[in-house]
Amino acid sequence: MSWLRALKEAARSGLKIERRRLEPLIAIRAATGLAIVIGLSLALSTPAAAASSAFGAYSAAVATFQRSWRPRPVLALVSGASLAVSTFVGYLTGTQGALFIVLLALWTFLAGLAWAAGPTAGIIASSNVAIMLVTVTLPTSVSNAAGHAGMIALGGLVQAALIVIFPVRRWGAQRDALADALAAEADYARRLRQDPHAPFDAIPFMTARSAAAVSARQARRRPSELHGTRGIAERMRPVIASLADPSVGAPAEGPERDRAREILAAAASVLDASAHAIRHGKPMEIPAPALAALKTPDTGAVLTGPAHRSAVRLIALLRDVVETAQGTGTTVDDPAKPLLRPSLTRLVPVVVRSMRREVTRRDSPIHRHALRMAVVATIGYLLGEVLPFGHGYWAPMAAVMIMRPDFTQTYGRAIARFGGTLVGVALTTAVVQLAHPGMYLSAGLAVLSAGLMYLLMRTGYAVGQIFVAAYVVFLLGMGGLEWTQTVPDRVILTLLGGLLAMISYAVYPAWETPRLRTRLADWLVAVGRYSAEVVSHYADPAGARRSDVRESLLAVRAADVAWHEALARAATEPVRHRGLSRAAADDAAHALDRLGRVSMLMEAHLPERSTTPVPAAAVLADALRHSTEKGAKAVRDRRAPKWDEVREALAAWDGEGVPDRVVRKGAGLVLESLEEFSEALDEEGRRN
Repeated sequence: MSWLRALKEAARSGLKIERRRLEPLIAIRAATGLAIVIGLSLALSTPAAAASSAFGAYSAAVATFQRSWRPRPVLALVSGASLAVSTFVGYLTGTQGALFIVLLALWTFLAGLAWAAGPTAGIIASSNVAIMLVTVTLPTSVSNAAGHAGMIALGGLVQAALIVIFPVRRWGAQRDALADALAAEADYARRLRQDPHAPFDAIPFMTARSAAAVSARQARRRPSELHGTRGIAERMRPVIASLADPSVGAPAEGPERDRAREILAAAASVLDASAHAIRHGKPMEIPAPALAALKTPDTGAVLTGPAHRSAVRLIALLRDVVETAQGTGTTVDDPAKPLLRPSLTRLVPVVVRSMRREVTRRDSPIHRHALRMAVVATIGYLLGEVLPFGHGYWAPMAAVMIMRPDFTQTYGRAIARFGGTLVGVALTTAVVQLAHPGMYLSAGLAVLSAGLMYLLMRTGYAVGQIFVAAYVVFLLGMGGLEWTQTVPDRVILTLLGGLLAMISYAVYPAWETPRLRTRLADWLVAVGRYSAEVVSHYADPAGARRSDVRESLLAVRAADVAWHEALARAATEPVRHRGLSRAAADDAAHALDRLGRVSMLMEAHLPERSTTPVPAAAVLADALRHSTEKGAKAVRDRRAPKWDEVREALAAWDGEGVPDRVVRKGAGLVLESLEEFSEALDEEGRRN
């Protein structure tokens, strides 16, 4: 993609406005916390200090809107406490020019590395750099600096207290995540009725699993309908696919296919009803036609063999879904052993190890992002000191808040921030000229602007920046600054910060395109391990562990998502990877999708512990592990993998005899998928 087209795509992404469900009560609660802090600051200190102190409540509220499954009060407290520390440290070094610049560079570098712990940590860390830049403009004594830092921390405490005192839809995010997963599976069942090979989007299930991880305290308070339903739905997915697939389920045409479609439609209705009940916390209402379809007694007379086994198992799992969604059944996820999320104290060493690992990987996007942020913040601060504008900190602050580890987000946010700032300051200027607000009216307008930002921030970055610009101008106007002293400076310095962020990525990029083969190789290893774990169950049905299959499946999903995210980012980058064309990438990904699907179909028919072992299956499982690891190395070296070892192991298995047609058919499809993968890359090699 050319640079011009890449810039157009980035601009379109940054200026995009989405229709999202608004949450006015949460926005009002956050704005109320901000109003309390501003009011206390005005009563106890100067308007200028109040404007700076409001940053704590403002940023703490922003942190609670991030996509995180930790309790919102905890996010607010962590944000407020870290902002207070940054404020105090910034005050202590603010008068020491060289020392402050060194500290700013170090603080910003650490903020960039914080992205290794996830977007929420990265955003909170970036806010810490911003508050350090803002507060050093207020010279004061150490005692006053401590008091000011205390007001910043108070902002986080106020927001946390309001969340506890005035809860809005408790467990709402977790309910939505689980309901989205069930709705996605219902949609999958419907699509399988018409297309037995329809793809499945695993992201809702990955999100639901992340949401299901709770602290020990949360585990005791979690609503009963959030226990177990996800686990049952996870077990249901391969059964649904197995029933619909003509190779191991109902034939493509005839009475069995009609009965399978009827059961799939009923399953979709039950899953939709479960999703609605969980999302809204209401009793579950199952449509009568779905119940009738599932209770039809002639299933065994119509369906035979593997299709009948899949149908019986699916109906049993749907019954479990109904019971757990209503909070009346035995849960699959043992309530005594939930998915536990580490506490913040236990998370610290994990985050430190992640950051240390990124420091040693000089070519990692996180490491490069941290270096870019440190350099840009330092240069922006020095330029702000030299240029004849007030509030010179706006340039580095804008750059730090814009920058992200990938190209599209950085450039899109830079364009969106400047566009939103232009619109916001234009609207603010009109209001100021018409109303001439005083201190208290300016404070009220600042709170209103922040409330609108909280309400609309998820609709698009550009929309949020309109109200951020208004909030800042009104907040500074509260301290007596005229709009003519703030608006021109903010526009010019925001543009400067955005340009610095964009230039830094062009000079020191972290392109995803050259890493596509590595991502593809990682996916091949993960799906090969999953297939091997499934096959190994036939070699030792009594000793094999289902948890190994589960863990390998989760690794496949993570590698799958990483590949598709990398491919999407690479598609918008202004670079070209000559070692892997888009057509070859699509064909190879299709082959790995097929391999994962075949393994999933075999998982749906895993043997019982009393089943007779098939020793040759162990040889095939070892061949799959070994061959996919060698194949991954070949992919990284721009060679097409060879599967002779898998072919020989499958021939040996045939020699021993395979009593179940599902097993033999699945094993053959595994080899076909691997050969299809090699053909995609081999053709790419011939073209090059």
